[in-house]
Amino acid sequence: MLYFSTNKNAVPVDFKRATITGLAPDKGLYFPETIPLLSSDFFKQLKNKTKEQIAYEIISPYVGNSIPPEDLFNICKTTVDFNFPLKKINENIYSLELYHGPTLAFKDVGARFMSKCLSHFSQNNDKKITILVATSGDTGSAVANGFFNSLGVDVVILYPSGKVSKIQELQLTTLGKNITALEIQGTFDDCQHMVKQAFADEDLNQSMTLTSANSINIARWLSQQFYYFYALQQWPHKEPPVVSVPSGNFGNICAGLLAYFSGANIKHFIAACNTNDVFSNYIANKTFNPKPSVSTISNAMDVGNPSNFIRLLELFSHNHKHIKELISNCCISDALTSETIMEVYEKYNYILEPHGAVAYRGLQNYIEQNPNQKGFILETAHPIKFDEVVQKIIKKNIELPPSFQYLLQLKKNSVVLKAEFNELKSFLLEKAATP
Repeated sequence: MLYFSTNKNAVPVDFKRATITGLAPDKGLYFPETIPLLSSDFFKQLKNKTKEQIAYEIISPYVGNSIPPEDLFNICKTTVDFNFPLKKINENIYSLELYHGPTLAFKDVGARFMSKCLSHFSQNNDKKITILVATSGDTGSAVANGFFNSLGVDVVILYPSGKVSKIQELQLTTLGKNITALEIQGTFDDCQHMVKQAFADEDLNQSMTLTSANSINIARWLSQQFYYFYALQQWPHKEPPVVSVPSGNFGNICAGLLAYFSGANIKHFIAACNTNDVFSNYIANKTFNPKPSVSTISNAMDVGNPSNFIRLLELFSHNHKHIKELISNCCISDALTSETIMEVYEKYNYILEPHGAVAYRGLQNYIEQNPNQKGFILETAHPIKFDEVVQKIIKKNIELPPSFQYLLQLKKNSVVLKAEFNELKSFLLEKAATP
């Protein structure tokens, strides 16, 4: 399997090179030259397969010869060694809970898979790899956990000051060792822009080996397909589901679409967005116009220029009509998000976090317009990660899982920087010069 750049001005590379470099030399995102079609036998036997078997069979064609089969199977086994339950909320809507991993967020899958791949690639490599990642919350904590104490890998995380939850901030600022947290006085879009500038900077690339752990990285993105198949493995109905995906940077829904084009029996997708509505504008008038992000209570989706949008276009060969046929969109306000959290809690005794609530409302609206449909949402984080928001709405304390109680005793350790690339560049050059 080779990967081409979405900017179409770089030589195709294999999985190893695409994972290590993150971005293509022409600053495009890597995209597979072909999307493997899973066999009919795979789907016939799906309900009897283990999680690691499913992950291995899905990812093998994408990895090719870059990792020996036995090593790749072990990477898959380590990546998915926690539960992905599909829970019924009501007669028509289920929740795929993706928060049972080590940092209580869906990004544990991609971060763990990528960290194990990079650790494999860095064996017998004298030059250290520096992971540079922008986060709106959960990516940072998942990446920090996935790469913590990894030999030959340093991690530098940029996050917007005051725009992540307390638990998220503690998870990404308290590890130390090979993990450095940069608290940026700006928005997530500022963080993401600074990271992209770093990858384009010649001085930095001569001084250090940079790669990204955002969903722009092929290893992070491709592995997110796994849990769509775990949902289908548990789906109790004959009719295929409608899937509502909380969408900010669009990596997660693009992974679901990869699963669909590989043969996954999914009827329809909903790109569930908050008031950052660039996708709805594209659906309405065929033009993609990035704009400054707006802060919401579903902060991980506060993205005004989603990086993975170009991958969505590639999946459909830039055919707007086909995109509109398979994907619906919705834009859910904070008021409606709060109302949904309260309504679902009161009616079904189920606690949604804000991103899952956006997806739930999107799916509920779709079912009201398309009766007799059933589907599931992606509940992407544990409600405790947004406790200040959720507890205020449902008027009930949410207990921190016992394994995370220790976080509250730790002290935040971050480096505060202005939202200016030169400050980031100076910091990284100084870090590269330090033995």
